[in-house]
This record gives sequence, C-alpha cells and structure tokens, in this order.
Amino acid sequence: MISALGSKTMRSMKPTLGDMLLWLATAFPLMLAVLLVATMLTLQPIHAEGAVSDSCGGKDLMAELQKNDPAKYVTIIAAGDKVENGKGIFWKIEKPGLKPSWLLGTMHVSDTRVLTMPKGAADAVASADTIVVESDEILDDKKAAAALFANPSLTMLTDGSTISQHLSPEDNARLEAGLKERGIALAAVSRMQPWLISSSFEMTGCEVRRKTAGAKFLDQKLATDAAAEGKKVVGLETLAEQAKAMSDLPVALHLKSLMQTLELGDKINDVNETMTGLYLAGNIGAMIPMLKVIEPDQKITDADTAAFEQRIILDRNKVMAERVAPILNKGNAFIAVGALHIVGDQGLVALLRKQGFTVTAVN
Repeated sequence: MISALGSKTMRSMKPTLGDMLLWLATAFPLMLAVLLVATMLTLQPIHAEGAVSDSCGGKDLMAELQKNDPAKYVTIIAAGDKVENGKGIFWKIEKPGLKPSWLLGTMHVSDTRVLTMPKGAADAVASADTIVVESDEILDDKKAAAALFANPSLTMLTDGSTISQHLSPEDNARLEAGLKERGIALAAVSRMQPWLISSSFEMTGCEVRRKTAGAKFLDQKLATDAAAEGKKVVGLETLAEQAKAMSDLPVALHLKSLMQTLELGDKINDVNETMTGLYLAGNIGAMIPMLKVIEPDQKITDADTAAFEQRIILDRNKVMAERVAPILNKGNAFIAVGALHIVGDQGLVALLRKQGFTVTAVN
C-alpha cells in the first residue's frame, strides 16, 4: 500500500495502526476477512424485513479538521496532492485497435454510498464483456471460506501454540474481554492466526450487520451480478494466495496490530467514515496523510510497514498487472480492485502504462 502512495513519500512518514486498517479496507481484500470472520462467528445470512442502516455512527474527521484546525487540514490535502495517480477511483484504459477497458478502485464494503459507484461506471459494467475482480471465488463465499479453513497453514498457528502464549497476561485479558463483547469465546479462536482474530475488530459493527443481512460488498456485488447476467467473471488471485500473503508476515507484527486495534475501539467508526468520505471524493492519495494525523504515536515500526507494503501491496500489484494484461489485450473489460492498488508509482495505473496502455482518470 505504501507503493500505492509512492515508497519514498510513505517511508518518510511515521507508520500507524491506521495504515493497517486502511490497507485492509482498500488494498488487502476485506472480502477475505469478511468471509473468514463470518465463518468464525458461525453467522448465517438472514433476510431482514427492512434495510439495514449504513450508519456506523462515525464522524468525518477531515471535516472536523477543516473546521477546527484548517492548517493541519491543508497539510494533509497537500501531502495527498503529491501522490502519483492519487486522484480519482475510476480510470479508462485504452490501446489502439482495442475497445476501451475500465479500472475501478473499490472499498471492500457494502455501504450503499460506495455501491453506487462514480458516474459512468455502471454503464461501463453493463457494456463490458469481462468483469475482473481480485478473486472470483467470492461468487461462493461459503465454499471459499470452507476451502480456506481446510488448509490450516493459511489460518491457524501450526506450531502448536495458542494466541494466549504469545501475549502478556494483561494483553490476553484485554483480548478475551474484547472477543466476549463480540460474542466470541477466546477458546474458540485460540489457535487462529492473530491477523484473522484481528479482522473481527477491524470490521465495523455496521459492516458485520450488513453482511449477516445478506448484503454484498462492492466487489462481490459486481461479480455476482455479472455472473447472473451470464458475463465472464475472472479473478486475478485466489483467496488462498491472499491468505498466504497475510500468513507470510511475522506473527509479531500481527500481534502488534491486534492489540492496537483493540485500543482503537469505537474510533474505528470515525476512521471508516473519514476514509469513505475521501474515497467518495476520489482523493485516495490523502488517505494515508490523514491517518498519520488521527492515529499518531503507534508502535508499528518502519520495518513493520515495509514488510507489510512489500508482501501485501507491491508483490500483489505485480501479480495483478501480469495476470490482467492478456485480458486487457482483448479489450472491453471492467476491472475492480482495492483503491490503493491503483495509485502510486508502483500501482496498477502506473504498471499498466508501462505495458503500453493509456490510462486516464474519468471525471
């Protein structure tokens, strides 16, 4: 994700827990976390009689800054303006002799504001021959989750240890209390990898409620609607590859993230609302500078951030660009991936331009 903002720019800024939350929402497939956590909670989709509210009760922290600390607000916007390809979530991809294709940066959430998509995107989806998402396995989330849990190395601590053995008594008590508030017994998840446990705290309560009511997050809705219409749906990765990326990172890093997510508490709703506001404004480049301000003094180190960046963003960007190339060379495709995969000097926009495509922001 740092790649999404330009490595030099990002490494000069102190990393925070907010970075991890943002990566999960707009870069790492929250679809994977949703599937796994839903299984972990043994949630079954239900059909509510009325629509489930999008409201998470969060505040737009950028709006508060603009009012109460305009100088800091201006600093954040200025930092975002320096991010290569940091403006816009909807892009047109062209090459002579081919029908245009389209690239949409997504948030992996079911918020109706996000599901609406920018002007022109719905028409592009309707006319496209092929719909491309991060993983086409999201077409059957129960089957995908079952397959992942069938491979213990992707989701479980395989050295015989439990999560409690990796934590101090104080942190273990905090974790147990936090899980209990979410209706999860520590014993039920004690051998799961900490990143998976952490995902139960990183998802907002409203997203979980929408999921249990049967709502689909943007990427999943695009894929399922396309499949229902008989369109070709292609995934650029498997969910197993995505889980492997997370499990490849050091347990110590995931433990830091887990405990700091617990400290964040209800403020995650504010983070979510602020990120959503920037996303809807198409100002993806300002997301990380914003998080540096609202979540300072965290314990995530530069080395932690670099490891996360390399494995979760840079490596996956390259894979996505390589795998999408033959699809784009046929023309008339619609690609939807996490928004932070498209920005920065090593994001998909830059990588596709290196492949000879003209990529232009729409609107």
